[in-house]
Parts: sequence; C-alpha cells; structure tokens
Amino acid sequence: MPRRIVVIGAGIVGCALADELTARGARDVTVLEQGPLHAPGGSTSHAPGLVFRTNVSKTLSDFARYTVEKFTALTEDGRPCFDAVGGLEIATTGEQWAELHRKAGLAASWGIEGELVDARRCARLWPMLDAAKVLGGFHTPGDGLARALPAARAQTARARARGARFLERHTVTGVERAADRVTAVVTDRGTFPADAVISAAGFWGPVIGAMVGVSVPLLPLAHQYAKTSALAGPDGRRPILRFQERDLYFREHGEDTADGVGRIGIGSYAHRPLPVDPAAVPAFDEAPVMPSSLPFTPDDFAPSWEDSRRLLPALREARIEEGFNGVFSFTPDGLPLLGEVPGLRGFWLAEAVWVTHSAGVAKAVAEWLTEGRPATDVHECAIARFEEAQLSPAYVTERGKQQFAEVYDVIHPLQPLRRPRPLRVSPFHERQRELGAYFLEGAGWERPQWYEANAPLTDGIELPERDAWSARHWSPIAVAEARATRERVALYDMTPLRRLEVGGPGALDFLQHLTTNQLAKKPGSVTYTLMLDDAGGIRSDLTVARTAADRFQVGVNSGMDLDHLTRHAPDGVQVRDITPGTCCIGVWGPRARDLVQPLTRADFGHRAFGYFTARQAFIGEVPVTALRLSYVGELGWELYTSADLGLRLWDTLWTAGQRYGVIAAGRGAFDSLRLEKGYRAWGRDMTTEHDPYEAGLGWAVRTDKGDFTGRAALEGRSADTARRRLVCLTLDDPAAVVLGKEPVFLDGVPAGYVTSAAYGCSVGRTVAYAWLPARAAVPGTAVHIEYFGEKAAATVAAEPLFDPGMARIRR
Repeated sequence: MPRRIVVIGAGIVGCALADELTARGARDVTVLEQGPLHAPGGSTSHAPGLVFRTNVSKTLSDFARYTVEKFTALTEDGRPCFDAVGGLEIATTGEQWAELHRKAGLAASWGIEGELVDARRCARLWPMLDAAKVLGGFHTPGDGLARALPAARAQTARARARGARFLERHTVTGVERAADRVTAVVTDRGTFPADAVISAAGFWGPVIGAMVGVSVPLLPLAHQYAKTSALAGPDGRRPILRFQERDLYFREHGEDTADGVGRIGIGSYAHRPLPVDPAAVPAFDEAPVMPSSLPFTPDDFAPSWEDSRRLLPALREARIEEGFNGVFSFTPDGLPLLGEVPGLRGFWLAEAVWVTHSAGVAKAVAEWLTEGRPATDVHECAIARFEEAQLSPAYVTERGKQQFAEVYDVIHPLQPLRRPRPLRVSPFHERQRELGAYFLEGAGWERPQWYEANAPLTDGIELPERDAWSARHWSPIAVAEARATRERVALYDMTPLRRLEVGGPGALDFLQHLTTNQLAKKPGSVTYTLMLDDAGGIRSDLTVARTAADRFQVGVNSGMDLDHLTRHAPDGVQVRDITPGTCCIGVWGPRARDLVQPLTRADFGHRAFGYFTARQAFIGEVPVTALRLSYVGELGWELYTSADLGLRLWDTLWTAGQRYGVIAAGRGAFDSLRLEKGYRAWGRDMTTEHDPYEAGLGWAVRTDKGDFTGRAALEGRSADTARRRLVCLTLDDPAAVVLGKEPVFLDGVPAGYVTSAAYGCSVGRTVAYAWLPARAAVPGTAVHIEYFGEKAAATVAAEPLFDPGMARIRR
C-alpha cells in the first residue's frame, strides 16, 4: 500500500475514495480541492442524483448497487443519503417496449429487482402521465435519488475521523515526477509529497493529466436540466421517470413542496452536443453560478419541453422557471476511466464517474491501490483499454459527442461505431472490401463479420427466421462460412488479436512466474496458459510461442496485458508490442494442409509439425512464423508476417486455394465454431471474478511447476470445490436465439447468465455458455433462458460439442 496518497478533487468520487481508502487502513490521505468544501463547483454540485442500477455492463450495475447500499446506510441529520423512490422507464413504441423486456432480463441477470408493468400501473406510479400514450414500463423499486452533497459530507466526516485531510481552495498547478514515477502534487498553496496520486478531478481530468503528459480521454459536455414552476401534486415520492425515446428524464423536487405544491425537474439529452473546454472553465470565484453550471440555452430545450408537455399534460399549465447547462464527462465508449496510468507509476485515474457509480468505483480503486486487485472485474473501465489512436483529441471529441447523442439510445451489442472509420485496417483490407466484407469494429480495428461474396454458399442451408433484434449485424452467410470451414478451408484475418514479443535473459523465468502452465519447453513449443491475479482470478489467457531460447511471441487480449507485463518485467527483459507491424491469417479447415504444403519447402505434415508447435518458414516468397493452433476446431495454422508482406501472403494463399474451394470467413463464423469447440473468450466468458476451475480451465494450471502469481490462492480449490461453473448449453428449439447476458433460470428462479452465444452449424441450434451454480453443471440439466420476456428451454450439454477426441485438429 502506498504510504502517502493524494486525491485531486473533493467531489463525490474524491470524498468516497478517501472514505474507502481509510477504511482499508490508509492513514496518510490528503484530498485537495480547488473550490470550497463541499460544493466545489464540479459536476457533483449540480448532479440530479438519478441512480438506475440496471446496465448492459455488469460492472457498472455492481458499482451502482454498492452506491445504493452505501448511501442508504449513510445519513446526514438523521436522513439517509439515498431516497429509494424507485425508477420507472416507459415505452410508447413497440421498439422501446421490446427494449424494456431486454432490460428486465439484464436486471434478472445481475440480481436486481424489477418488473414490467402495464400502462395503468405506470399511471398509478406517475399520475401525471398520459397513460393513453404509454404501452408499458419497467419498474425498479430499489432505484432512486442519491443526495450527492450530503453523501460527500458524510463520507468526508468518516474519512477525517480516520485521519484523512481535506484541504479546500488548493488549486493544483503541477504534478512532480522522477523518471517514471510521481513524487508530489504542487498547488498554489504548497507542495504535497505523494507515493500515489489519484486524479478524481471530474471534467478537469484532462487538465490534470496534461501536467504529467498523460492523455485523459474524456470530453466535457453540457447537459440541460430545468425545473418547472410550482404544480399541485408532486410530493417527492414518485419514481424517477425516464422517457428514453425522447432522451428525457423527470424527477420530483419534493424538497420544494409547500402545501402539496412542488416542481418537476427535467433533464434532456435531446439537444445538440455542447462541448466544453475544461481549461477555459472559470474558477469558482469567477463563475457566475459555479464552474460546472453554464447558462441555460432555451432554444436547445424547446423541443424537449414540447415532448414533456405531451407526455405529462399537467405541464401545459406550467412554465420553465429555471434551468442550466450542467457539465458532465463523456468518454469514447461511455465508461469510466480507472486505474494506474501505463508508463507513469503512482498516477491513478478515477475519472468520468457519475454519482450513480461513485461509491462502487471508489471501492474498486481503493481495493486496487491497497490490496492489489478490485473484487469487481474492471477491465471494461481500465484506462489501459484504449489504443494510442483512441487517445487522440480528435478521436476523443468525435466519440465523446457521439456518446452524448446515444446515451439513451437502444444500442445493439454488436453495433459498431459510425465515426471515425476506418481507423485501423489490416493489410488485407482492400481484398476484404472486394469480397464484400461486412465490417464491425473493435479497438479501432475494422473486422469482417462475413463476406457477401459467400452469399451463394447459403443455397440449400435451411435456417429458422430470426427476429429483428437478433438479425441485426447477422447474416446466414456467417453460418455458410462456418460450414465451409468445416468442409473445406477458410482464411481468417486474425491481425487485430494483440501480440507481444518478450525477450532477453530471464524471459522464461519472468513468464513462468506470471502464468499458470508449464512454459519450460524447447524452442518451437506453443502453450496455452493463464495469467492470474493474487486472488486466483483470471486476469487474461495467453498463447505463448517459444521462438528461441530467450524469446517468446505472446498472444494477449488487450493493452491491459501489455501494461501488466511491462510493469513486472525485470531488468534485461524487454516487452514489445509487435501488433502494428505484423499481421496474421488463420488458415483452417480439413483442406488446410493441402493448401499450405505446396507453397513451402518446410514439412507441414503432422509428424514434423505437431499441434501446438511453431516454426519459421516461407509461404511462397513470404517469411512467416507459423503456429499450429486452431480456435475453430479444425486443422490449420496461424501464419504471421510483417505488415508490408501481408497482402502478398493473402494473395498467395487465395490464389493457391481456389482449387480447394477456399473462402474468406469472418468473426461470425469464428465465434460459432469456437463455441462448438468449447473455447473461452476472456472478458466475455471469464474475468478476474472467476478462477480457472470455475471456468473449466483447470487443465491449464500446473501447480507442480513451482511458484506463480495466484498459486497460493488456488490451494485447496479444484473443479470439485467450485460453487459455480461455466457450462455449455444448447437451446432445445432449433429456432430459438439468444445473444449474451440473458438470465438463465433454474427451477424457475434466476440462477446465472449467458456469456456468449451463437448458432452452431454442426449441431443445428444455438449454443450458449453461461455461469450457473455447480449443482446445475450436469449434462442433461434443464434450464430456461429469458430472451425479451420469453423463456426458451435449454439443456446443459457435455463439452465440447464438436470433435471431443480432437481427431480433426490432430490429423
């Protein structure tokens, strides 16, 4: 644990951090605030306090749940800091009504109480509603209003009682560093030595980051909030109302009531994006109201006012009495920025956090800082998730504005970014376009999902008709590509998968200590292994190829793995990201050897080039590193070469493959095939919240190889002791579809949730993986998966579903 911790910012996040840190034994904690305590003029000072716990992100739902629990227990003057008035989202269109069914499923997946209600019940919960316009709603009685400023004061008092210092009117002017580590925070009233600095400065985060050369990818944007004139009826106990089809929310201001007369607060995301330059925001004493409260722009609000009066006819007798444009932070993907910044030890972020998630975020960051890991998986929020190109001001601005515009939109789980694209492309991009690739996007990469050139392959394939939601970003062509891979041979663009080179004296010992499987094998070996945290949670899964005695090519999942390996590398060991300068083609299918062998003088036969081995070779004129791996369950290789030779490699394989019926195949087919084979995807099927035995990966743990990170935590654990398991499910009805994150019911009660799902061409039905209690992880167990309010029967299946004897891969 760092001895001296300085938190920049005494908004709701900074106060919660001080409370959570001191609760875990930190005593030298200083919170610096440029404004006065406890309404310093940032977003906390004007936040409407809405807390809706249901989110497509399990992590954000967990953060919000903890915030509710903590604020309910916190009091000021005998009053809780959370008012559980409930939440109500309404639908006036069929599309939104379907979306509320999906949200109800998410709530069940994450253990949040909620129910779908009809229009009459909506009107009873909110009597001002025009029930004739409403189809129904989603009611969550445990949601409500966080009283942000009282919560900040209450947490400050607790932290102070444990020794924390809160210093108001201390403007940070610099952060000192020595080499790659922060050493102090400089203010206009003195310098504060620090072993760890946490920037919780809200929309001023980019200003603080710039002081140490760190790009903090958030865009401050103004969001409109208005209060009506007095109305008869509001008493402050009605649920928060969200009308997401018009980007609106409503809350009663019961504290304004007098003789039964109150006001309605209205928030709108329907207006044009209004970016704010954080460096130009006035200081507290210079701001007309407060720094984060900008003048109201009535013209922007006019359409929302009309929509509000149509939904709530009583507002026709009211007027807008006051309003402001409040500044909030938006990131390129709409998620917070958490964790220690890569390349600068001791500099942490807890930014782009709304009141909804504030206590949960503070708990996670405090655990991370003091105990080495947060109990909640935070990979979606870690600052290291962003690629360098995603940190550019142009990208952050473009994506931040789009996140504002989409904050209440119905977003499909596969929905790609609209702009800026294309950003990152593989060397095969032009050939993929010629083949009619349908591109989705991930980490800035253009990734083919399927190819229109393969449409003729769908002839004769009988597939059930899909509903409109599951048909988005899906095509029967993906099924045809999967089948062609099983029957012939296909080329897959695997370039976006991140790869590192780890080399130097001590590289083997370094990787051995960080991973679970035995890597002490001769050069040319390839090993699947896991990286764990100290508690035994799965930090990542890796594919490690030993290309020389002291050099390894390591396939990882994200920039977080690069950051982790870089931080822990000892002197003499170099960790280098080789992804941008290289590319990869997966050549898979029963005709893969027929295609590749004539193109090389190297022996690609099974005896000479066994499964999970690697070698250098030439494919035509192209030097490649060939890894005999298959994540689709078929014979084949991953072929790596430098980016400049990538197009030549593609054309060589494509031309030679015509006689074998080669096709290009996309991620849709890849996901289908890997699920049939039982291969896990880190971040979707497993995270730090799961251990290897729960995830069905105990075979990748070699406790006899010596010590490694997480080994002590695994002692006494096994597949037999696991209380939950990642299990394979097949849907009983071949026409049934699920996509992921749906709740799984066991004996009529929500018992888990789906992680990944796809139609399996070999089994003729949807295959899903899900977390369930261990007692249900028995083949033949009957369960139900709820999809848009309908329960689809499913059965736990023995895995893998396809080629359990591995005969097709090891031929």
